[in-house]
Amino acid sequence: MADVTQRSLALLAALQTGRAFTGGELARHLDVSPRTLRRDIDRLRGYGYPVETQPGPGGYYRLATGNSMPPLLLDDDEAAATLLALAALAATGSAEQGSLDAAATSAYGKVDQYLPARLRPRVAALRASLETDQTAAPSTSTETLSTLGTAIQRSHVVAFDYTTARGTTSSRRVEPHRQVHLLHRWYLLAWDLGPEDWRVFRVDRISDARDAGRSFRPRPLPAGGGVEHVRQAVTRARQRVVVTIEAPIAKVADALRHQYTELTPLDADRTRIVLMPESWQWLVLNIALVDADFTIEEPASMREQCQRFGARLAGGGQG
Repeated sequence: MADVTQRSLALLAALQTGRAFTGGELARHLDVSPRTLRRDIDRLRGYGYPVETQPGPGGYYRLATGNSMPPLLLDDDEAAATLLALAALAATGSAEQGSLDAAATSAYGKVDQYLPARLRPRVAALRASLETDQTAAPSTSTETLSTLGTAIQRSHVVAFDYTTARGTTSSRRVEPHRQVHLLHRWYLLAWDLGPEDWRVFRVDRISDARDAGRSFRPRPLPAGGGVEHVRQAVTRARQRVVVTIEAPIAKVADALRHQYTELTPLDADRTRIVLMPESWQWLVLNIALVDADFTIEEPASMREQCQRFGARLAGGGQG
């Protein structure tokens, strides 16, 4: 399949020059037989490319004019995955102008016109069958993501204003290294030139991001890589909690799907959970969704807080 795709791209590259080619020229260029060339031409037409043919002596193949932007070379599963990914992304955030979710919403309604003609009915049918629930997540600016992405690729320092969770705003100059998506949030992992240390920034809290016009030498990422460093930064102020729950891993994973957890099956009906909850209240609420017996292995302080809450429940909320 990789050879077919490579040949198709090479054939398109030749045809998009605008000139006419004889069958012999194209066959030699691709190093294929005339029969294989005809199949590749038919395949391109099936994808929606208008390849003109003049048979007989002096015959040629040529891409019709006005088609410099071809359809996307996607197969059936890739086209479906593209549509589903856009639908999921469009369901996050608040669709603010210029946001990533707003762009996904717009692209969701347009993607089929860039697909091969044979896939458009399938994609239209799939779209008509979909409904998505809105997921609470901050809108993130596509311009900010693009600015940061370009700076990372070029190894350029960026400057921006950053607003913390407490609402205070400060100006930052950083060496950007990675953009990380974690639990419906986009984060920037960067070397902050102020404290001269690694820092993690929520991209939705970054404003007025701009290239500072200075290059830097990329640094080795912190141990564990970008995702792991961001995960540790997000949960640094939280307690590590270990729970054994009398439920299969699939049921536990579904109940805790919106939080980062380490799940280990102890047997078919017991699961070990390692997580960093925001509070004991969060832990009780989410473990209750599993509706199974559980034991808080550590820390003792978390176990004692939940036991006190259990005693209040047993007393009907009194005391």
